[in-house]
Amino acid sequence: MLEEFKKFLIKGNMVDMAVGFIFGAAFATLVQSLVKNIIMPPVGMLLGKVDFSNLFLALDGNSYNTIADLEKAGAPAIKIGVFVNDTISFLILGTVMFMLVKSYNKLRTKEDIAPPPPAEKICDECAMSIPIAAKKCPYCGNTHV
Repeated sequence: MLEEFKKFLIKGNMVDMAVGFIFGAAFATLVQSLVKNIIMPPVGMLLGKVDFSNLFLALDGNSYNTIADLEKAGAPAIKIGVFVNDTISFLILGTVMFMLVKSYNKLRTKEDIAPPPPAEKICDECAMSIPIAAKKCPYCGNTHV
């Protein structure tokens, strides 16, 4: 069982998947930083100097100036700004992944997607390999090929 597990881990697909997962996590962090630090500040300024990361609705009835104050108090809240930032990050990440998969599929050839049809068939009588288009077996003369 240990040997099978070792073979499973060493297979190319497993290593490729692990590398893809690591790069995906790094890319997601990069997208979150892009949204939080580059996209949302100008959007917030355009909408009246709103800091989206500090948009929240405290559920305990008290008023807090920032999310840090809210979390320090341990109060429950609906964090609208965090949700908006995460939604934009998700949309950007989804768009990039869609474009990446679409580009990858364009690069793939038809042979990569489906194997070519067989060029030969087996004669029913003599079990010899003959061309698919053959109407008569050249080895045994069978016409029901």
